[in-house]
Amino acid sequence: MLVLTPDLVQLGATATDKNEAIRQAGDLLVRAGCVEPDYVAGMQAREQTMSTYLGNGVAIPHGRHADLPLVHRTAISVLQVPHGVEWEPGEMAYLVVGIAAVGDEHINVLARLGQVVEDEAATRSLVEATSAAVVVECLSRASAESEAT
Repeated sequence: MLVLTPDLVQLGATATDKNEAIRQAGDLLVRAGCVEPDYVAGMQAREQTMSTYLGNGVAIPHGRHADLPLVHRTAISVLQVPHGVEWEPGEMAYLVVGIAAVGDEHINVLARLGQVVEDEAATRSLVEATSAAVVVECLSRASAESEAT
C-alpha cells in the first residue's frame, strides 16, 4: 500500500526548475520524519544520472541505492504544480511524486504509481485537486485496487 497522508501533499506549489521541485517534494518527506535531510540531496543527485520524468505530466524523483540508510519508512510525497515545471526540454511536470522506500519496497511503489500515471483522467484529477484528502484518497484507492489484482 502507498503510504501517503495529507501532511505529505502540497497543493498549488510553484517551482522555478526541477531541482527546486525535487527539494520541495523531499522536504515534505523530511518534515514527516520519513527520511533524513541528506536524502533530498540524493534525490537531486539521482536526477543528474537519469531523468525521473514518467510522462503524462508526472515525475517521480527518488534517492539512489546509497541513500537507503537515510530512509526511516516507506512513503511518498506529492507536490502539485498546477502551472508546471519544465522537467526535460519541452516536458512539463504537474505532479512531482517523491519516493522514499525501505529495501526493495520502491519496486511496488513504482509499479502502483505507473498504473495511476497511465490513466490520464486520474492524473488530471490529481493536478486539479483542491484538497490534500482528495489526492490521498485517489492514490490510496489506486494502490488498493492494484493490490487486489
